[in-house]
Amino acid sequence: MAFVQQDEQLSAGSLVRGWFRTLYGVLMGSMTALPGLVAAVLGLGVMRMTEFELGRIARFGQGAHADPLTAGRCRRYLGVRWLVGGLGAGVVLMLMLYLMTALSMVTAWLFDGKWGLVRDGDVVDTQLILIAAVPGTLLIFVALAGVSGVAVLDRWLATTMLGRSQQTLLRQRVAELTSTRAEVIEAIDDERRRIERDLHDGVQQRLVALGMMIGRARRARDDQQLRELLRQAADTAGAAIDELREVATRVYPAVLDDSGLDAALEVLAERASVRVEVANELRGSPGTALETVIYFVVSEAVTNATKHASPSVVEIAVRTDGDEIAVVVSDDGVGGADPSGSGLSGLARRVKAVDGDFEVTSPPGGPTRISARVPCA
Repeated sequence: MAFVQQDEQLSAGSLVRGWFRTLYGVLMGSMTALPGLVAAVLGLGVMRMTEFELGRIARFGQGAHADPLTAGRCRRYLGVRWLVGGLGAGVVLMLMLYLMTALSMVTAWLFDGKWGLVRDGDVVDTQLILIAAVPGTLLIFVALAGVSGVAVLDRWLATTMLGRSQQTLLRQRVAELTSTRAEVIEAIDDERRRIERDLHDGVQQRLVALGMMIGRARRARDDQQLRELLRQAADTAGAAIDELREVATRVYPAVLDDSGLDAALEVLAERASVRVEVANELRGSPGTALETVIYFVVSEAVTNATKHASPSVVEIAVRTDGDEIAVVVSDDGVGGADPSGSGLSGLARRVKAVDGDFEVTSPPGGPTRISARVPCA
């Protein structure tokens, strides 16, 4: 029971603090209404004034959803916002008037000892005072609620004239998620087809050749031919095992689960046919899903570089940048990487599936820079 009462007290305290914060924001907005109107009429400093208003709204309440600002839209916004600022000033003045009236009544009672107003030595009837107190209390409540209403109207106006509403953002988000889901399914199907080609053209062909060598060894007529065929069979079996291990690593590296991202990147660098330098600045694990995305971005970028760019070195950098993780893979190869290719486009879809950004910069002649940013919150 004590815990419940404490939570209620904390909640009431936060509500009171939030209301006073809203009051400060409305007061500041009422003071900037006239300067904003002057800026809109003269067309001077409208973007800076609008940025100040958006910062004020975000600081003393919930931020408005604004698109990139333009001078024309800022001027129209400031030309209308002064009405909201004037409304806020009126609500605050009305609240102060009601509170001062109530304070005068309480003061009269404290100093005269009666619930009444002293007028020429007479005291007004207490019943009349009580009757007047009821609508007075309601007016004070309406004024208190009006402060929050002005703040909501202020945020709505900024969102309507400078950005997009919550409903629009929600519809866009649903559309993005629907598109991302379809792209992820397509990427999974592409990955399956690539695995099938690797198994069919690589491992399967080596196993067929291995079977043929074993058959020839069984029909060998002398020991020297038998030993040669067995040596070839052993080499083919080893190559098939290596290629099968490579396919399995491309599907999902076991070292990522066993030892984490740092070890997986080191193994990737060791297996590469070119020199790979890894700089992983992550302090802890961002989670299995993000580690998988980061690993495959690096893996595909290194594979593309070694196959097509002929670089002397590939540099990998993974670091935290605010609430995001930045991954950059660069090489000094010949450049000309195609972002619409199956490998890089699949990476873009994989990164987009976790609300990340993917970018490829590869001019002819190099260098190539593949970067991804994924949210780590």
